[in-house]
Amino acid sequence: MARDQTWLSKLKAQISHKLINPTTTKLAPKSSSKSTHVGVLAFEIAGLLSKLLALHHSLSDAAIVRLKNDVVSGFDGVRKLVSTDETFLLTLAAAEMLHTLRLISAATSTLSRRCSDAALRSFSDCLNHFADAGRDIHGWAAASPKDLDALLRRADRLVAATSALYREMEELTLLENSLKKKSPGRDEKVLDAHQKIAWQKQEVKHVKDKSLWNKSFDSAVLLLARLIFTILARIKLVFGIGHTAAAAVVVLPRSLSTSAASATVFPASSDLTGNPTHHLFVSGPLTRPEPTKGRPPGPGFFESKTKALNTLGAAALALHYANLIIVLEKMIKAPHRVGLDAREDVYSMLPSSIRSALRARLKGVGFSATDPVLAGEWRDALSRILAWLGPLAHNMIKWQSERSFEHHNLMPKSNSVFLLQTLYFANQEKTEAAITELLVGLNYIWRFEREMNAKALGSLAKRRAFDPAESV
Repeated sequence: MARDQTWLSKLKAQISHKLINPTTTKLAPKSSSKSTHVGVLAFEIAGLLSKLLALHHSLSDAAIVRLKNDVVSGFDGVRKLVSTDETFLLTLAAAEMLHTLRLISAATSTLSRRCSDAALRSFSDCLNHFADAGRDIHGWAAASPKDLDALLRRADRLVAATSALYREMEELTLLENSLKKKSPGRDEKVLDAHQKIAWQKQEVKHVKDKSLWNKSFDSAVLLLARLIFTILARIKLVFGIGHTAAAAVVVLPRSLSTSAASATVFPASSDLTGNPTHHLFVSGPLTRPEPTKGRPPGPGFFESKTKALNTLGAAALALHYANLIIVLEKMIKAPHRVGLDAREDVYSMLPSSIRSALRARLKGVGFSATDPVLAGEWRDALSRILAWLGPLAHNMIKWQSERSFEHHNLMPKSNSVFLLQTLYFANQEKTEAAITELLVGLNYIWRFEREMNAKALGSLAKRRAFDPAESV
């Protein structure tokens, strides 16, 4: 028995020695050429693929029907503060999708410079030719429903595997940091930590083989390019942008694509670039067939054209006004809890334009607020305003948080809010008028509540003065 224990002790000591002091072997000299594997860029590529999958999902039949029926036709706030023109509203929705696709394309163009395939290195020019004239010389857009399904499954599988790799590498880092905190030696805990690290390294190596990490730049960029081309064709088809050129490029698997007329949310004859008031894409690649040599994919048509609008987004006030409206919403629901400090905080949030409008509205208004009928009317009016203004403000915060999540996580959330549903495109003057109305109404209700409370306290004090039993 003692002999067995001695043998086990020696074996354990040998294992411990090898784990703590691994044998060094002579390494082959590193190649001077760049690695063809994407390596750590796998996480960036997985993020791009995730965004493309989310964008593709937002172009499904159900999503497009919801966009047209619920957002464009049924969202009161949009119709009051943005536009009642459905064609224009759909143009804004298309612009947001194209803007997202343009950013992904720009990142893909940067990655394509590392490819060995000449066609992939010219991704930027190929995309511009495809956007301008529908020419897909390499056949990158999905050619059939089966082809697209296979493309989506592969992208989804690689994103999931790369996300798993990220978690496994984080776990390995935690184990290695934990080992550094342990006292050096060969006791049971140190040996156990080395064994866990060795096993975790094997797990990381296994997951790397299934993820994007060990894929070549050619393979990864080709997958990105194919999804970008397919999604661009889908956007052009659904929104009727360059319709005749785009519709013939790819056969899409959704029922919306069964015919040219049923596939678009616009009439077949509509052209988004034909109406001067809706020239959101006039400088974009979809309407400029000039030579594209060296031109980056999709110039800033979204930014340049929306800045011309008198909107909160153009004035960089959308998020600030969303926070202000949400604060006012809480105050209106419980005016009796609003203190003087809270009123000062709200006033400090107001830009000069609203302060001026508020002073003009309150000029000549007395300090007495004792009419319960008028207070009731104000409550009803404020409820009606918040019913359509509140959702825009909450959607603005939600939209912002979803994009913030994208920046800090490998797998972005599937965006559930269009920029169209937020305050971004809201007309500044109309929005400020609505906020001013909320402030005027809140001012009256707040003073009414204070005066009613003061009267109640006064009545109670009088009763206690005449009836000592009241104070017991």
